[in-house]
Amino acid sequence: MEEKQVEIIEIDDYSPSPVSQKNGTPLRSIVCVRNREHIKYFEKTEDCFILEFDPNDSFDILKLSGSKITESGDSPDLHVLAEKGQVACRDYPHSRHNCGKYSFEKTPHISHCELCYCYVCDVAAPCKKWDGASGHCHAFNNESWDNERKLKRLVDVITK
Repeated sequence: MEEKQVEIIEIDDYSPSPVSQKNGTPLRSIVCVRNREHIKYFEKTEDCFILEFDPNDSFDILKLSGSKITESGDSPDLHVLAEKGQVACRDYPHSRHNCGKYSFEKTPHISHCELCYCYVCDVAAPCKKWDGASGHCHAFNNESWDNERKLKRLVDVITK
């Protein structure tokens, strides 16, 4: 009578997974990560896992459910928590209508930051004609203000 050989496989946390008899692959569960917040946890606990999203895709606010964004891009629920790098219309000289600190549409035109300049005179704001109903603080790039700007430059060239 022939003795049957018994193979004992010891499974613990430190031994590799047993190999399936049918196809020779390790028997392991498949972990599928759906949230970016969980990546760090699974990197520590799993050797391999599947992502249900592209980790290289940038965050898209339009994909948020329930986000209310108006045509102007304003959202009452959106708050900027941090910025990286410099912003041209805030950190460099700019005409008043392009100011990143004082929005031309939402703040009084007479207000200006330390880097604003007059669109007509090309000097640091406020210029001599900054105030008033037709003051340069209201200037922006349209045909009327462009003509006044050209006229100002001609006068400056002639008087010098």
